[in-house]
Amino acid sequence: MRVDDGTVTVVDASIIASEQMDALAHAAVFGDDATRDDARWLIWEIGQAVGVIPSSIHELYVARGRGDTGGYTVPAINVRGMTYDTARSIFRTSIQLNAGAFICEIARSEIAYTDQRPAEYVAVLMAAALREGWRGPLFIQGDHFQVSAKKFAVDPETEVEAVKHLAREAIAAGFYNIDVDTSTLVDLSKPTLDEQQRVNYEQAADIALYVRERQPPGITISLGGEIGEVGTQNSTEEEMHAYMEGFNRAIEARAPGVAGLSKISVQSGTTHGGVVLADGTIGDVQIDFGTLQRLSEVAREKYGLAGAVQHGASTLPDSAFNNFPRTETAEIHLATNFQTMLYDRLPKDLRSEIYQWLGENAKDERKASDSDEQFFYKTRKKALGPFKRKFWDLGVEVKSGLAAAYDEKFSFLFTQLGIANTADAVARHVTLVPQHRPQPHEGLAVVSAAPDDADLSD
Repeated sequence: MRVDDGTVTVVDASIIASEQMDALAHAAVFGDDATRDDARWLIWEIGQAVGVIPSSIHELYVARGRGDTGGYTVPAINVRGMTYDTARSIFRTSIQLNAGAFICEIARSEIAYTDQRPAEYVAVLMAAALREGWRGPLFIQGDHFQVSAKKFAVDPETEVEAVKHLAREAIAAGFYNIDVDTSTLVDLSKPTLDEQQRVNYEQAADIALYVRERQPPGITISLGGEIGEVGTQNSTEEEMHAYMEGFNRAIEARAPGVAGLSKISVQSGTTHGGVVLADGTIGDVQIDFGTLQRLSEVAREKYGLAGAVQHGASTLPDSAFNNFPRTETAEIHLATNFQTMLYDRLPKDLRSEIYQWLGENAKDERKASDSDEQFFYKTRKKALGPFKRKFWDLGVEVKSGLAAAYDEKFSFLFTQLGIANTADAVARHVTLVPQHRPQPHEGLAVVSAAPDDADLSD
Protein backbone atom coordinates (compact mmCIF):
# COMPACT_ATOMS: atom_id res chain seq x y z
CA MET A 1 0.00 0.00 0.00
CA ARG A 2 1.03 3.60 -0.51
CA VAL A 3 0.90 6.65 1.72
CA ASP A 4 0.95 9.87 -0.32
CA ASP A 5 0.48 13.20 1.47
CA GLY A 6 -1.53 11.55 4.25
CA THR A 7 -3.70 9.46 1.90
CA VAL A 8 -3.58 5.67 2.12
CA THR A 9 -4.05 3.69 -1.10
CA VAL A 10 -4.38 -0.08 -0.94
CA VAL A 11 -2.51 -1.54 -3.90
CA ASP A 12 -2.64 -5.21 -2.91
CA ALA A 13 -5.46 -6.09 -0.49
CA SER A 14 -3.99 -9.54 0.21
CA ILE A 15 -1.40 -7.97 2.52
CA ILE A 16 -4.20 -6.82 4.85
CA ALA A 17 -5.28 -10.33 5.86
CA SER A 18 -1.72 -11.48 6.57
CA GLU A 19 0.85 -11.60 9.34
CA GLN A 20 1.72 -8.01 8.47
CA MET A 21 -1.57 -6.99 10.13
CA ASP A 22 -0.53 -8.95 13.24
CA ALA A 23 2.63 -6.85 13.37
CA LEU A 24 0.69 -3.63 12.84
CA ALA A 25 -1.78 -4.49 15.62
CA HIS A 26 1.11 -5.30 17.97
CA ALA A 27 2.74 -1.95 17.15
CA ALA A 28 -0.57 -0.17 17.84
CA VAL A 29 -0.49 -1.51 21.39
CA PHE A 30 3.14 -1.91 22.40
CA GLY A 31 5.08 0.42 20.10
CA ASP A 32 6.80 3.56 21.28
CA ASP A 33 4.73 6.74 21.03
CA ALA A 34 5.48 7.54 17.39
CA THR A 35 5.20 3.94 16.19
CA ARG A 36 1.97 3.40 18.13
CA ASP A 37 0.35 6.56 16.77
CA ASP A 38 1.36 5.75 13.20
CA ALA A 39 0.11 2.18 13.50
CA ARG A 40 -3.26 3.29 14.84
CA TRP A 41 -3.61 5.89 12.09
CA LEU A 42 -2.66 3.40 9.39
CA ILE A 43 -5.15 0.80 10.67
CA TRP A 44 -7.89 3.44 10.72
CA GLU A 45 -7.14 4.64 7.19
CA ILE A 46 -6.88 1.12 5.78
CA GLY A 47 -10.33 0.51 7.26
CA GLN A 48 -11.73 3.59 5.57
CA ALA A 49 -10.17 2.51 2.28
CA VAL A 50 -11.56 -1.03 2.21
CA GLY A 51 -14.82 -0.65 4.12
CA VAL A 52 -14.28 -1.50 7.79
CA ILE A 53 -16.01 1.56 9.20
CA PRO A 54 -16.75 2.27 12.89
CA SER A 55 -20.48 3.04 12.87
CA SER A 56 -23.59 3.65 14.95
CA ILE A 57 -26.25 0.97 15.31
CA HIS A 58 -28.85 3.70 15.93
CA GLU A 59 -30.47 3.42 12.49
CA LEU A 60 -30.89 -0.35 12.80
CA TYR A 61 -32.44 0.07 16.24
CA VAL A 62 -34.81 2.80 15.07
CA ALA A 63 -35.86 0.48 12.22
CA ARG A 64 -36.54 -2.21 14.79
CA GLY A 65 -38.64 0.22 16.78
CA ARG A 66 -40.71 0.78 13.62
CA GLY A 67 -41.08 -2.96 13.10
CA ASP A 68 -38.97 -3.00 9.92
CA THR A 69 -36.54 -5.59 11.29
CA GLY A 70 -36.46 -8.01 14.21
CA GLY A 71 -36.48 -11.63 15.29
CA TYR A 72 -32.92 -11.51 16.64
CA THR A 73 -31.04 -10.28 19.71
CA VAL A 74 -27.85 -8.30 19.21
CA PRO A 75 -24.95 -9.65 21.29
CA ALA A 76 -22.76 -6.94 22.82
CA ILE A 77 -19.48 -8.68 23.63
CA ASN A 78 -17.15 -7.23 26.24
CA VAL A 79 -13.75 -8.09 24.77
CA ARG A 80 -11.52 -7.79 27.82
CA GLY A 81 -8.50 -10.05 27.48
CA MET A 82 -6.44 -11.09 24.44
CA THR A 83 -8.53 -8.57 22.55
CA TYR A 84 -6.94 -9.06 19.14
CA ASP A 85 -7.28 -12.86 19.15
CA THR A 86 -10.75 -12.81 20.68
CA ALA A 87 -11.97 -10.25 18.16
CA ARG A 88 -10.51 -12.26 15.29
CA SER A 89 -12.73 -15.15 16.39
CA ILE A 90 -15.77 -12.86 16.51
CA PHE A 91 -15.18 -11.61 12.97
CA ARG A 92 -14.28 -15.06 11.67
CA THR A 93 -17.56 -16.43 13.00
CA SER A 94 -19.52 -13.45 11.66
CA ILE A 95 -18.20 -14.07 8.15
CA GLN A 96 -19.15 -17.74 8.33
CA LEU A 97 -22.70 -16.91 9.50
CA ASN A 98 -23.17 -13.74 7.42
CA ALA A 99 -23.83 -11.90 10.69
CA GLY A 100 -23.75 -8.13 10.93
CA ALA A 101 -25.81 -7.27 14.02
CA PHE A 102 -23.23 -7.59 16.78
CA ILE A 103 -21.35 -5.14 19.00
CA CYS A 104 -17.88 -5.14 20.55
CA GLU A 105 -17.81 -3.16 23.77
CA ILE A 106 -15.84 -2.17 26.84
CA ALA A 107 -17.10 -0.61 30.06
CA ARG A 108 -15.71 2.36 31.97
CA SER A 109 -14.36 0.06 34.68
CA GLU A 110 -12.90 -2.37 32.12
CA ILE A 111 -11.03 0.39 30.31
CA ALA A 112 -9.16 0.98 33.57
CA TYR A 113 -8.36 -2.54 34.73
CA THR A 114 -7.63 -3.99 31.27
CA ASP A 115 -5.39 -1.02 30.38
CA GLN A 116 -7.18 -0.40 27.09
CA ARG A 117 -7.91 3.22 26.35
CA PRO A 118 -10.48 3.83 23.59
CA ALA A 119 -7.96 4.62 20.83
CA GLU A 120 -6.12 1.35 21.45
CA TYR A 121 -9.35 -0.62 21.65
CA VAL A 122 -10.64 0.71 18.32
CA ALA A 123 -7.33 0.06 16.57
CA VAL A 124 -7.12 -3.53 17.80
CA LEU A 125 -10.74 -4.32 16.85
CA MET A 126 -10.31 -2.81 13.39
CA ALA A 127 -7.04 -4.71 12.89
CA ALA A 128 -8.76 -7.96 13.87
CA ALA A 129 -11.59 -7.33 11.38
CA LEU A 130 -9.12 -6.51 8.63
CA ARG A 131 -7.00 -9.57 9.43
CA GLU A 132 -10.02 -11.85 8.99
CA GLY A 133 -11.26 -10.18 5.79
CA TRP A 134 -14.41 -8.83 7.42
CA ARG A 135 -16.13 -5.81 5.83
CA GLY A 136 -18.97 -3.53 6.86
CA PRO A 137 -20.05 -1.25 9.72
CA LEU A 138 -18.19 -2.00 12.95
CA PHE A 139 -20.23 -1.28 16.07
CA ILE A 140 -17.95 -0.34 18.97
CA GLN A 141 -19.71 0.52 22.20
CA GLY A 142 -18.92 2.22 25.48
CA ASP A 143 -20.66 -0.09 27.94
CA HIS A 144 -21.70 1.14 31.39
CA PHE A 145 -20.33 4.65 31.13
CA GLN A 146 -21.44 4.73 34.71
CA VAL A 147 -21.72 7.42 37.35
CA SER A 148 -20.50 6.19 40.73
CA ALA A 149 -23.16 6.80 43.37
CA LYS A 150 -20.54 7.20 46.12
CA LYS A 151 -18.49 9.75 44.18
CA PHE A 152 -21.63 11.53 43.01
CA ALA A 153 -22.79 11.93 46.62
CA VAL A 154 -19.52 13.67 47.52
CA ASP A 155 -18.98 15.76 44.36
CA PRO A 156 -21.65 15.31 41.68
CA GLU A 157 -20.19 17.78 39.20
CA THR A 158 -16.74 16.19 39.16
CA GLU A 159 -18.10 12.65 38.80
CA VAL A 160 -20.44 13.52 35.92
CA GLU A 161 -17.64 15.47 34.25
CA ALA A 162 -15.43 12.37 34.45
CA VAL A 163 -18.03 10.37 32.50
CA LYS A 164 -18.34 13.18 29.96
CA HIS A 165 -14.57 13.31 29.56
CA LEU A 166 -14.50 9.58 28.87
CA ALA A 167 -17.34 9.94 26.37
CA ARG A 168 -15.41 12.67 24.55
CA GLU A 169 -12.29 10.46 24.39
CA ALA A 170 -14.33 7.48 23.21
CA ILE A 171 -16.13 9.40 20.46
CA ALA A 172 -12.84 10.78 19.17
CA ALA A 173 -11.51 7.22 19.00
CA GLY A 174 -14.50 5.79 17.09
CA PHE A 175 -17.03 4.70 19.73
CA TYR A 176 -20.37 5.61 18.15
CA ASN A 177 -22.49 3.59 20.57
CA ILE A 178 -22.61 4.58 24.25
CA ASP A 179 -24.59 3.20 27.17
CA VAL A 180 -25.17 6.02 29.64
CA ASP A 181 -25.55 4.35 33.04
CA THR A 182 -26.82 6.63 35.77
CA SER A 183 -29.01 3.88 37.25
CA THR A 184 -26.81 3.94 40.36
CA LEU A 185 -28.54 7.23 41.23
CA VAL A 186 -32.04 5.73 41.51
CA ASP A 187 -33.37 6.43 45.02
CA LEU A 188 -36.00 3.87 46.03
CA SER A 189 -36.65 5.71 49.29
CA LYS A 190 -38.53 8.45 47.45
CA PRO A 191 -42.36 8.23 47.57
CA THR A 192 -43.11 8.28 43.82
CA LEU A 193 -41.57 6.57 40.81
CA ASP A 194 -40.81 9.90 39.16
CA GLU A 195 -38.91 11.08 42.23
CA GLN A 196 -37.07 7.76 42.46
CA GLN A 197 -35.92 8.04 38.84
CA ARG A 198 -35.48 11.83 38.67
CA VAL A 199 -31.73 12.11 39.29
CA ASN A 200 -31.21 9.09 37.04
CA TYR A 201 -33.02 10.52 34.03
CA GLU A 202 -31.86 14.11 34.52
CA GLN A 203 -28.18 13.16 34.66
CA ALA A 204 -28.61 10.70 31.78
CA ALA A 205 -30.19 13.42 29.65
CA ASP A 206 -27.36 15.81 30.49
CA ILE A 207 -24.71 13.29 29.41
CA ALA A 208 -26.74 12.33 26.33
CA LEU A 209 -26.86 15.95 25.14
CA TYR A 210 -23.13 16.26 25.74
CA VAL A 211 -22.62 13.25 23.46
CA ARG A 212 -24.98 14.62 20.81
CA GLU A 213 -23.00 17.87 20.66
CA ARG A 214 -19.81 15.93 19.89
CA GLN A 215 -20.94 13.24 17.46
CA PRO A 216 -19.34 13.38 14.00
CA PRO A 217 -21.29 14.86 11.07
CA GLY A 218 -23.61 12.31 9.51
CA ILE A 219 -23.58 9.99 12.54
CA THR A 220 -26.29 9.71 15.21
CA ILE A 221 -24.61 7.94 18.09
CA SER A 222 -26.68 5.10 19.52
CA LEU A 223 -27.47 5.89 23.15
CA GLY A 224 -28.80 3.55 25.81
CA GLY A 225 -30.28 4.38 29.18
CA GLU A 226 -30.79 2.21 32.25
CA ILE A 227 -33.70 2.15 34.68
CA GLY A 228 -32.37 -0.26 37.29
CA GLU A 229 -28.88 -1.24 38.37
CA VAL A 230 -27.96 -4.80 37.36
CA GLY A 231 -28.16 -7.17 40.30
CA THR A 232 -31.00 -5.34 42.05
CA GLN A 233 -34.75 -5.97 41.94
CA ASN A 234 -36.46 -6.64 38.62
CA SER A 235 -37.61 -3.65 36.61
CA THR A 236 -41.28 -2.81 36.09
CA GLU A 237 -43.28 -1.22 33.31
CA GLU A 238 -44.11 1.69 35.60
CA GLU A 239 -40.41 2.36 36.21
CA MET A 240 -39.79 2.39 32.48
CA HIS A 241 -42.52 4.96 31.95
CA ALA A 242 -41.18 7.14 34.77
CA TYR A 243 -37.64 7.06 33.36
CA MET A 244 -38.54 7.48 29.69
CA GLU A 245 -41.09 10.25 30.23
CA GLY A 246 -38.65 12.13 32.44
CA PHE A 247 -35.71 11.62 30.08
CA ASN A 248 -37.69 12.76 27.05
CA ARG A 249 -38.97 15.85 28.89
CA ALA A 250 -35.43 16.77 29.91
CA ILE A 251 -34.12 16.38 26.36
CA GLU A 252 -37.01 18.30 24.78
CA ALA A 253 -36.68 21.18 27.24
CA ARG A 254 -33.02 21.76 26.37
CA ALA A 255 -32.75 20.61 22.73
CA PRO A 256 -36.10 20.16 20.98
CA GLY A 257 -36.02 17.60 18.19
CA VAL A 258 -32.70 16.03 19.15
CA ALA A 259 -32.59 12.23 18.90
CA GLY A 260 -32.99 10.44 22.21
CA LEU A 261 -32.34 6.83 23.19
CA SER A 262 -32.39 3.79 20.92
CA LYS A 263 -32.69 1.15 23.69
CA ILE A 264 -33.26 0.78 27.42
CA SER A 265 -31.45 -1.51 29.87
CA VAL A 266 -33.56 -3.30 32.48
CA GLN A 267 -33.02 -5.75 35.32
CA SER A 268 -34.64 -9.17 35.04
CA GLY A 269 -32.73 -11.41 37.42
CA THR A 270 -29.04 -11.53 36.45
CA THR A 271 -25.89 -10.14 38.04
CA HIS A 272 -22.56 -9.18 36.48
CA GLY A 273 -20.30 -12.21 36.57
CA GLY A 274 -23.01 -14.40 38.07
CA VAL A 275 -23.23 -15.60 41.67
CA VAL A 276 -19.97 -17.35 42.57
CA LEU A 277 -20.27 -20.39 44.83
CA ALA A 278 -17.58 -21.51 47.27
CA ASP A 279 -16.11 -24.00 44.78
CA GLY A 280 -15.79 -21.29 42.11
CA THR A 281 -18.75 -22.45 40.03
CA ILE A 282 -21.68 -20.20 39.12
CA GLY A 283 -25.05 -20.62 40.78
CA ASP A 284 -28.27 -21.02 38.82
CA VAL A 285 -29.98 -17.82 37.70
CA GLN A 286 -33.72 -17.40 37.35
CA ILE A 287 -34.18 -14.87 34.56
CA ASP A 288 -37.64 -13.39 34.05
CA PHE A 289 -38.21 -13.60 30.31
CA GLY A 290 -41.77 -12.36 30.77
CA THR A 291 -40.40 -9.06 32.09
CA LEU A 292 -37.99 -8.80 29.17
CA GLN A 293 -40.72 -9.47 26.63
CA ARG A 294 -43.19 -7.01 28.13
CA LEU A 295 -40.66 -4.22 28.60
CA SER A 296 -39.33 -4.72 25.08
CA GLU A 297 -42.87 -4.39 23.72
CA VAL A 298 -43.48 -1.19 25.69
CA ALA A 299 -40.12 0.24 24.61
CA ARG A 300 -40.99 -0.28 20.95
CA GLU A 301 -44.68 0.55 20.95
CA LYS A 302 -44.59 3.56 23.27
CA TYR A 303 -41.16 5.06 22.70
CA GLY A 304 -39.92 3.76 19.33
CA LEU A 305 -36.87 2.04 20.83
CA ALA A 306 -35.37 -1.25 19.66
CA GLY A 307 -36.45 -2.85 22.93
CA ALA A 308 -35.01 -3.88 26.28
CA VAL A 309 -31.38 -4.74 26.95
CA GLN A 310 -30.24 -7.57 29.23
CA HIS A 311 -26.90 -7.28 31.03
CA GLY A 312 -24.90 -10.03 32.74
CA ALA A 313 -25.99 -12.81 30.38
CA SER A 314 -22.79 -14.72 29.55
CA THR A 315 -22.99 -17.03 32.58
CA LEU A 316 -26.53 -18.21 31.77
CA PRO A 317 -26.99 -21.88 30.79
CA ASP A 318 -26.84 -22.63 27.08
CA SER A 319 -30.55 -23.50 27.05
CA ALA A 320 -31.46 -19.89 27.90
CA PHE A 321 -30.13 -18.06 24.86
CA ASN A 322 -32.77 -18.92 22.28
CA ASN A 323 -35.33 -17.29 24.57
CA PHE A 324 -33.91 -13.82 23.91
CA PRO A 325 -34.92 -13.54 20.22
CA ARG A 326 -38.18 -15.34 21.04
CA THR A 327 -39.06 -12.54 23.47
CA GLU A 328 -37.71 -9.90 21.03
CA THR A 329 -35.07 -8.71 23.50
CA ALA A 330 -33.09 -6.08 21.62
CA GLU A 331 -29.60 -6.67 23.00
CA ILE A 332 -27.75 -8.78 25.56
CA HIS A 333 -24.31 -8.19 27.09
CA LEU A 334 -21.79 -11.03 27.29
CA ALA A 335 -18.49 -10.82 29.14
CA THR A 336 -17.45 -13.04 32.02
CA ASN A 337 -17.69 -16.45 30.35
CA PHE A 338 -15.13 -15.51 27.69
CA GLN A 339 -12.75 -14.45 30.45
CA THR A 340 -13.32 -17.80 32.15
CA MET A 341 -12.52 -19.62 28.90
CA LEU A 342 -9.27 -17.68 28.67
CA TYR A 343 -8.16 -18.46 32.22
CA ASP A 344 -9.13 -22.13 31.91
CA ARG A 345 -6.70 -22.48 28.99
CA LEU A 346 -3.73 -20.59 30.39
CA PRO A 347 -0.49 -22.45 31.04
CA LYS A 348 -0.40 -23.44 34.71
CA ASP A 349 2.75 -21.44 35.44
CA LEU A 350 1.24 -18.23 34.08
CA ARG A 351 -2.03 -18.78 35.94
CA SER A 352 -0.09 -19.38 39.16
CA GLU A 353 1.91 -16.20 38.58
CA ILE A 354 -1.31 -14.24 38.06
CA TYR A 355 -2.96 -15.66 41.17
CA GLN A 356 0.12 -14.87 43.23
CA TRP A 357 -0.03 -11.30 41.92
CA LEU A 358 -3.72 -11.07 42.82
CA GLY A 359 -3.00 -12.33 46.32
CA GLU A 360 -0.77 -9.32 46.84
CA ASN A 361 -2.42 -6.62 44.75
CA ALA A 362 -6.11 -7.43 45.20
CA LYS A 363 -6.08 -8.66 48.80
CA ASP A 364 -8.17 -5.70 49.97
CA GLU A 365 -11.05 -7.04 47.87
CA ARG A 366 -11.12 -10.38 49.65
CA LYS A 367 -14.04 -10.97 51.99
CA ALA A 368 -13.52 -13.02 55.13
CA SER A 369 -16.01 -15.59 53.83
CA ASP A 370 -14.35 -15.99 50.40
CA SER A 371 -12.82 -19.30 49.46
CA ASP A 372 -9.71 -19.15 47.27
CA GLU A 373 -11.86 -20.10 44.27
CA GLN A 374 -14.34 -17.30 44.93
CA PHE A 375 -11.62 -14.71 45.49
CA PHE A 376 -9.67 -15.51 42.33
CA TYR A 377 -12.80 -15.81 40.20
CA LYS A 378 -14.00 -12.35 41.27
CA THR A 379 -10.64 -10.57 41.07
CA ARG A 380 -8.79 -12.15 38.15
CA LYS A 381 -10.22 -9.60 35.72
CA LYS A 382 -7.93 -7.10 37.48
CA ALA A 383 -4.88 -8.94 36.10
CA LEU A 384 -5.85 -8.47 32.46
CA GLY A 385 -4.10 -5.10 32.22
CA PRO A 386 -0.89 -5.85 34.14
CA PHE A 387 -0.46 -9.13 32.23
CA LYS A 388 -1.63 -7.84 28.85
CA ARG A 389 1.77 -8.37 27.19
CA LYS A 390 2.04 -11.95 28.46
CA PHE A 391 -1.48 -12.75 27.23
CA TRP A 392 -0.62 -11.28 23.83
CA ASP A 393 2.60 -13.33 23.62
CA LEU A 394 1.08 -16.71 24.49
CA GLY A 395 2.31 -19.57 22.31
CA VAL A 396 0.68 -20.81 19.14
CA GLU A 397 -0.62 -24.00 20.76
CA VAL A 398 -2.46 -22.14 23.52
CA LYS A 399 -3.84 -19.55 21.11
CA SER A 400 -4.99 -22.20 18.63
CA GLY A 401 -6.86 -24.08 21.32
CA LEU A 402 -8.48 -20.92 22.59
CA ALA A 403 -9.40 -19.82 19.05
CA ALA A 404 -11.16 -23.12 18.41
CA ALA A 405 -13.08 -22.84 21.68
CA TYR A 406 -14.06 -19.23 20.98
CA ASP A 407 -15.13 -20.07 17.42
CA GLU A 408 -17.41 -22.81 18.73
CA LYS A 409 -18.88 -20.59 21.46
CA PHE A 410 -19.49 -17.58 19.21
CA SER A 411 -21.03 -19.79 16.53
CA PHE A 412 -23.41 -21.26 19.12
CA LEU A 413 -24.34 -17.88 20.60
CA PHE A 414 -24.80 -16.12 17.26
CA THR A 415 -27.02 -18.96 16.04
CA GLN A 416 -29.09 -19.08 19.23
CA LEU A 417 -29.52 -15.30 19.22
CA GLY A 418 -30.68 -15.35 15.60
CA ILE A 419 -28.07 -12.99 14.15
CA ALA A 420 -26.99 -15.29 11.32
CA ASN A 421 -27.76 -13.57 8.00
CA THR A 422 -28.32 -10.18 9.65
CA ALA A 423 -25.59 -8.61 7.51
CA ASP A 424 -28.22 -7.79 4.89
CA ALA A 425 -30.46 -5.98 7.40
CA VAL A 426 -27.48 -4.05 8.69
CA ALA A 427 -26.45 -3.04 5.16
CA ARG A 428 -30.02 -1.97 4.41
CA HIS A 429 -30.49 0.24 7.45
CA VAL A 430 -27.04 1.45 8.56
CA THR A 431 -25.31 4.28 6.71
CA LEU A 432 -21.54 3.97 6.34
CA VAL A 433 -19.81 7.29 7.01
CA PRO A 434 -16.08 7.09 6.20
CA GLN A 435 -13.92 9.56 8.11
CA HIS A 436 -10.33 10.37 7.38
CA ARG A 437 -7.83 11.49 9.97
CA PRO A 438 -4.68 13.58 9.59
CA GLN A 439 -1.44 11.67 9.47
CA PRO A 440 0.29 12.11 12.86
CA HIS A 441 3.83 12.34 11.49
CA GLU A 442 5.40 13.14 8.13
CA GLY A 443 7.13 9.78 7.99
CA LEU A 444 5.83 6.42 9.20
CA ALA A 445 7.75 5.13 12.20
CA VAL A 446 5.75 1.91 11.94
CA VAL A 447 7.55 1.03 8.69
CA SER A 448 9.82 -1.14 10.88
CA ALA A 449 6.91 -3.56 11.34
CA ALA A 450 6.86 -4.30 7.61
CA PRO A 451 9.26 -6.51 5.62
CA ASP A 452 12.75 -5.12 5.07
CA ASP A 453 12.08 -4.39 1.40
CA ALA A 454 8.75 -2.61 2.00
CA ASP A 455 8.43 1.13 1.47
CA LEU A 456 5.20 2.42 2.99
CA SER A 457 6.04 6.07 2.43
CA ASP A 458 6.16 6.02 -1.36
